[in-house]
Amino acid sequence: MIETAAETRVEAIARLNDRCRQGFDRTARITVTRTCLATLSTGTLASEAVAQARLLQELRRHSFTADCPERDRGSFMVDQTTVFFRIDYFDAALEWGSEDPANASLTTRVLTLMLREDL
Repeated sequence: MIETAAETRVEAIARLNDRCRQGFDRTARITVTRTCLATLSTGTLASEAVAQARLLQELRRHSFTADCPERDRGSFMVDQTTVFFRIDYFDAALEWGSEDPANASLTTRVLTLMLREDL
């Protein structure tokens, strides 16, 4: 089977997104919305730290279905709360969209963890 350029590009984006999600991309940013953090914590610094750790643990465990080949979005449960995530692609200065999400040197990934009301 001959791979097309589009398949190779999608695979490269998926691999880079996995590195972001796993915490291996030093240039990536992982953010949690205030609503999400407030829902999963009691508001103390310690409970927020625990909530963030739990979010990252579940994010790293997430498995994808075939309908998300770039592995750039998904959802998972923490307690009885559905948490959504999405990866956006920006330039190095975080000002504009990336010209080429398949090129790690041109792209800064921003992964956002959020609740449905944040969508």
